[in-house]
Order: sequence, then structure tokens, then C-alpha cells
Amino acid sequence: MTAILTNLFDGVAYGMLLFVLACGLAVTLGLMNFVNLAHGAFAMAGGYVCMVLVNRMGWPFFAALPLAFVSAAAIGIALERTLYRHLYARSHLDQVLFTIGLTFMSVAAVDYIQGSSRVFINLPAALQGQFDVFGVGIGRYRLMIIVICGLLTVGLQMVLAKTRFGSRLRAAVDDPRAASGLGINVPQVFAFTFAFGCGLAGLGGALSAEILGLDPYFPLKFMIYFLIVVTVGGSSSITGPFLASLLLGIGDVAGKYYVPKMGPFVIYTMMIVILIWRPNGLFGRAAAR
Repeated sequence: MTAILTNLFDGVAYGMLLFVLACGLAVTLGLMNFVNLAHGAFAMAGGYVCMVLVNRMGWPFFAALPLAFVSAAAIGIALERTLYRHLYARSHLDQVLFTIGLTFMSVAAVDYIQGSSRVFINLPAALQGQFDVFGVGIGRYRLMIIVICGLLTVGLQMVLAKTRFGSRLRAAVDDPRAASGLGINVPQVFAFTFAFGCGLAGLGGALSAEILGLDPYFPLKFMIYFLIVVTVGGSSSITGPFLASLLLGIGDVAGKYYVPKMGPFVIYTMMIVILIWRPNGLFGRAAAR
């Protein structure tokens, strides 16, 4: 029972981390209908910014996290204003080809600047180690991830569902011409949403560096995980990707613990079973006939 609870805790922490990494893609794909396969590059950018600030410049870890968010958001809005905005009306194939090209360019650039070795972020002593609760090992860093990611999830859901900006974003996606006629600045809404999604990816990259490691191939190695989260959860809401992240995180950790030789295949098996049962994802809406 102790091993089960420990794996459950680690799985929840990993699932929360997956959600923060993937929710930006859920926003751009589900709410903006834009396929951004370069999403992992923004996560890598935030991770490297945090690593440089903490490991090389001596910044406190919690002071570097907001900079990881801001730097990835700044890169995102610069690319959105200059490149991405021209592809909103193009086909998904054009979007895929363009963003996968950006991904390979980012991999080559980081490999040239930082080298190909994997790096980790130096954590403060307060986040290292673990403590026991009724015999269950609770990692301090993973507990912090659960708290931060949980607060981000609640805040993001409230912004999208309860605020005027969320209603403007949904209107801009459903009918841009009608939204413009009502006085909504559609390009500005899209730019802010895209930048916010990139910022969340950068924050997720900084938080995941200690667990997943950080190297130039980060966007390629974890691209499939981001896509699985959005596909399994459905791209029409935030609730679906959140629950899918928890389910896949727990399944992945449990699979690697109980069946280590088959561990990597557990998450793909879960995806296949769920999509056979719910082809549009857990909370996806069926396409109109």
C-alpha cells in the first residue's frame, strides 16, 4: 500500500507537470485552432533561462521562475507578431510544416550555444529530499509542483470561463468577423493568448528541468507527450487536458514501476483505449455533420 500511495503521489506530480507543459498547446490548438508543434521549443527556452539564472548567475530559484515565464512569453509574442499571425488562416498542414521547422531550428540553435549535454537546475536546500507521511515518501520538490500547478490550473480555468477576456477569446475564435464588428481587437486577443500559452510552456520547462532534464532535444522528445495530453483530453476545454494529464501521469509512473520493460508503452496503450472509447477525447465535442 505504501508503494501504491508513493507512486500515486509521484504520478499526480508528473501529471500536473505535463498539464502545465501542455496547456499552452491546448489553448492554441483548442481555443485558437492553431497547430503549434514548436510548443516544446518555448518550454525549452524557459528552462534554459531558469538554468542560466540559477546555475550561472546565482539567482534564487523562485526569483528565476517568473523570468522563465516572461522570457518565453516575450519570444512567443515576437514570433506571433512577425510569423505566426500570417498562418492563422492557412491549413493545418501548413501550420504543422512551419512549426516543426521552427522546432528543428531551435534544437540546432540551442545545441550550438549550450552544447548537447543534459543539464539540471540547482535547487535550494528547502526543496531537496523528502519527508514521510504515514510511511509514504513525499518529495518536497514534487509537492511544490503539485501546489504551483494546481493554483495555475484553477486560475486558468477561472480566466477562461469567468472573465470578459475569456468570452472575448471564445467570440474571436468562433467568428472573428462578428467579433471585430462588436469592437473586439481580434489580433490583440490572439497575440496575448499565444504569448500567455508560450509563457506557461516556459514556466513548465523551468519546473520540469529537475525531473525531466534539459537538453537541446527536449522539444522533440516530449512533443508526443504534449500531443497525447491534448488528444486524449480533447481540445475544446481545459478540463479535459487536465484530467488527461493526471491519468497519463499516474499511468506512466505506475507502468515504469510495476512493468519496467513495458513501461514506455503503457501511456500509448492508454491513449489507444481511450480514443477507441471516446474518439474526440474525454471532453472533446463531436464534429458537426
